[in-house]
Amino acid sequence: MTNFEALKTAVIKGSRNDVKAIVQEAIDNQEDVNAILDKGMIPAMREIGDRFSRNEAYVPELLVAARAMQAGLSMLEPLIAASGRKSLGKVAVGTVKGDLHDIGKNLVAIMLKGAGYDVIDLGVNCDVAKFEEALAQGAKILACSSLLTTTMPYMKDVVEHFKGKEVKIIIGGAPVTQAYADEIGAAGYSEDANGAVKLVDKILKAG
Repeated sequence: MTNFEALKTAVIKGSRNDVKAIVQEAIDNQEDVNAILDKGMIPAMREIGDRFSRNEAYVPELLVAARAMQAGLSMLEPLIAASGRKSLGKVAVGTVKGDLHDIGKNLVAIMLKGAGYDVIDLGVNCDVAKFEEALAQGAKILACSSLLTTTMPYMKDVVEHFKGKEVKIIIGGAPVTQAYADEIGAAGYSEDANGAVKLVDKILKAG
């Protein structure tokens, strides 16, 4: 039987090899894939995210935890698909046109996957057409990231383009603020990856 506390600790500490070993043992023993996620990996990412929000953990710690989580998730993904586990929803993430920064975007993507969402990672330098592709794939939320003040205005173009369509636009990144989100009519803003998960939870629960 999987030691969920050990798995949770391994993810939080970013111990990729330990995560892989525990997950492999669980797979070999044909344990419930949903339990591995719900009792070990998802609580771990919520915990490290909460620590980050309280300034008790920092970006490097969040990154190593996210990579450890991803190592376990990669092993579980074929089993998750086979188990028919229902996704909480589909979210697309991308850094906007003209911006090639991806650390923040990658963190948001991994945290969302860890929370049970189906994530479409659009990469960097995303124009409206790229976000349109995600909408065609069923994304209910488009998460736009920007690290440069010079690329922030493109977020407004994205919001304007999707106005009236069945999708919500949320934004984030170092220079971005709640005031800017309000100004351009975005559905929400988050200052960090953990907050982005909570924002997506809130929007999708509200319907």
